[in-house]
Amino acid sequence: MTFGPFFRKAARLDFDEATSWYEAQRHGLGREFVSEIDRAVLRACESPQQFPIVLRDVRQVRVPRFPYSIFFRVKHDRLVVLAIFHARRDPLVWRERA
Repeated sequence: MTFGPFFRKAARLDFDEATSWYEAQRHGLGREFVSEIDRAVLRACESPQQFPIVLRDVRQVRVPRFPYSIFFRVKHDRLVVLAIFHARRDPLVWRERA
């Protein structure tokens, strides 16, 4: 079963801010970041159980090429994205969203 993704508001903000930052670093890098995030979310939607649980029912998928992880949980028929988080940020921030 494939789950449809749903981005919480804070996760969407994380995503938009990171995309803008990468695009400001180099033209086209923001697009590359979006592609990697999309691929990681798709992998999680297709097989969420393959990713480790990091807190209660929250799972983590790491993003290739970029120092980001996607934190999500499965609720009914949706994959709920809680955070798109840089590896150097304080993990307490995303944990408060869980």
